[in-house]
Amino acid sequence: MRDVCIVGGGVAGLAASIFTARAGLDTLVVDGDDDESILARNASLENYPGFPLGVDARQYLRLVREQADNAGATFHEGRVTGVEPVDEDDLEEGFVLETEDGDSLETRRVIAASWPDSEYLVPLDVGRIQRGSKYMISVDEGGRTAVDGIYAAGRIAGEPHQTIVAAGHGAKVGLAVIHDSDANFYHDWVAPEGYFTGRGREVPPACEEIDDEERRERDDRARERLLEAFEEPLDERPTMHPSVAEDED
Repeated sequence: MRDVCIVGGGVAGLAASIFTARAGLDTLVVDGDDDESILARNASLENYPGFPLGVDARQYLRLVREQADNAGATFHEGRVTGVEPVDEDDLEEGFVLETEDGDSLETRRVIAASWPDSEYLVPLDVGRIQRGSKYMISVDEGGRTAVDGIYAAGRIAGEPHQTIVAAGHGAKVGLAVIHDSDANFYHDWVAPEGYFTGRGREVPPACEEIDDEERRERDDRARERLLEAFEEPLDERPTMHPSVAEDED
């Protein structure tokens, strides 16, 4: 049984997975081939802090997925069609996710980050709210739904439709999952050597101190990876909205 299963491999789901995986929770991201993030439709992502002239949205998405993988998250290709409790009288026993291909995935907690698909949650009565033709999920400040152990992150939780917001909310929901679990978690921070110990303090859980040599090595690796990622532009075009794509055909 996994600690957390995240349905949806867009920015919100991946951001959540980075935090839960780095906190030591066994994290699985379920994402189908046909469930490409809406971010892949952007011709250029130009309002995300840190990229003064913008960034290729698809390349950004690939790097976030790589970061989740580096953090320890694993991935399962498939589309979730249903979620039910292992024991209806005890939700702490976890949940079983059924996929379109007939796979059954067991997990203690579920994060729905699958905008706009939430049909698989209907049997659990998590609190779906209809807005036009779409459904949002009612959540508290940490992304918790009306069902213990079920969370929602990003647009499906009613957050604004922007990448930076989706990333931030996904991280916030990931932290809520960590808080609700048995993980010994304080906050995720890499500090310079002596930041804590130089003041006679122990390094808090989920933090680490690194010396200048290690800092330079990490910086070199990060810089080399980004230079490699952006050395050449991606060949393929952004994904067009389905209705426009049908007209083009």
